[in-house]
Order: sequence, then structure tokens, then C-alpha cells
Amino acid sequence: MAGNRHCAAPLAAGIGLRAPHLAEVMAEPAAAGWYEVHAENYMGQGPARRALERLRRDAPISLHGVGLSLGSAEGLDEGTDRGHDGGHLDRLAELVERLDPLLVSEHLAWTAVDGVYFNDLLPLPYTEESLAAVVRNIDRAQARLGRRILVENPSSYLRFRHSTIAEPDFLAELVRRTGCGLLCDVNNIHVSSRNLGFDPGAYLAALPEAAVGEIHLAGHHVNLVDGREILIDDHGSAVAAPVWALYRAALGRFGARPTLIEWDSRLPALAVLRGEAAKADELAREVLQENGDAAAA
Repeated sequence: MAGNRHCAAPLAAGIGLRAPHLAEVMAEPAAAGWYEVHAENYMGQGPARRALERLRRDAPISLHGVGLSLGSAEGLDEGTDRGHDGGHLDRLAELVERLDPLLVSEHLAWTAVDGVYFNDLLPLPYTEESLAAVVRNIDRAQARLGRRILVENPSSYLRFRHSTIAEPDFLAELVRRTGCGLLCDVNNIHVSSRNLGFDPGAYLAALPEAAVGEIHLAGHHVNLVDGREILIDDHGSAVAAPVWALYRAALGRFGARPTLIEWDSRLPALAVLRGEAAKADELAREVLQENGDAAAA
């Protein structure tokens, strides 16, 4: 099965490509090291799809799914068993075959039931039953796509009382049973650690190093609820200082990995995204230099 076959060497940091920046990026594909798009926005034919196919000739593209529903107990939407042709997985497979993307990733979440899709990434309890369901769905997705996918850790706002497996252990077991990789979202780890009260460094340490194929960085919003701070993963601001610090720790743990700047709401100018990507590149160089100096000492 194909894996991260395009990632033999670290790339310059990428940016999440959103529609308002498409024309500007098309005019200057080298504006970032690579681009990540939400797969669902390009599953149909049309001008945006054709533009993405042209861009793919000049720059690496990564597909980041938000609707595959890996956490669904009823399995993946493959179309035929629900009375329609061209299910979600088939449409994703067609897009993957057409673009031959750098990476393909999805969330550890569920987003659909009985053919109804929800406009959110919904959490699941971490139990043996949930684990078996997600393993089945990942196995089916990877078999259909003919390649390894990366599974992203979620941002969390609550803890299921009947969960019996810690989240990083759940992810590690998915890797062991399916051969999938991990998309380590550093902002999500920070958000979850603040909301649920765990050590983000220990979370990083529990992830299987070799499985991490990509890192996400993003901004978040701080809400006050009854005098308590709740962090919201809204991708609507610059990367915060504690997330940069946790990214440094992730680089020390995993080494250089393809890193992406996500920014989905209150979208700034493309130059701002490029500046955030440049900060990620500079920090990666610093950590690699420090590690090299320590190894030589």
C-alpha cells in the first residue's frame, strides 16, 4: 500500500488553501511549500476543481477530509448500500486518483448517520467497541484508496464518562491495527489539554513517533463560561505562543514533518499565512540545528 511516498524529505511549511486565495495562489504557486484543501470542496466537476488540477501540476497538494466519518458505527458511505451511486468514499477515491496528492488525511470523529451529514466533527467514546468500528472503517478506506491515510487527533471539550482508553493510546492502537499514519494537530492538543486538564507534553510522548506524517498548526479562541476559560478550535487567528512552544516540543519528539498552517475563519491576506508558514520553517530549522549540535557534542 502506498504511504507518504512524496515525503522522503521535509517540505517547507504549507498553508490551507481556501477559495478567496485560489486566484492569487494560481498566479504564484511557489507562495508556499505545499497546499492542503478540504477534499469535499473538490469532489464535483467545475471551475474550482479544474483550477486545483492545474495547480497540482506546479505544487504539491494534500487532501484533508471532513466528511468520511471514520468514527461511524454504521460504516462508511459507499453509496450502493444506501440506494445511491457514488458514495462519499468513491468520490474521495476518484479525487485521490486524479490528483495523486502528497497526503490524505481525515479526522478521528463521526459526521454522518443514516445518510444525514452534520456540519461538525462529532466526538466518540474511546472504548474497545469504538476502536473496532474505527479500525474497520480505516481498513476499508485504505483498501479503497490504495494508500495509507493519516488520522487527526480531535479538539475536545468534554470527556465521555465511559471511555476506557486514553486518546493517544487509542490513536496508537489504530496505527498498530491498520498501518495508518497520524496527523498530529498541535493546536488541538493544546486546546484539549486546557479544556480537559492533561499534560500536552505527555500526550506527545505517548504518540508513536514513526507514525506521525504531518503536523497542523492553527489559532484558537478563548471563551469565558461561568468564569472558566474554554478554548475553541476555530482556526480564526494566528498561532498562539503556547502552540508554538508545543510545536517546538513536537519537533524535538518527531523531527521535521510536513507542517501546515490552518486558517479557516476571519481569513487574512495570503501574505499573513505565508508569514506564519515562514515562522514554522524558522522554528524547525532552529530545533534541527539544536538537535544536530547536541548529537555532535
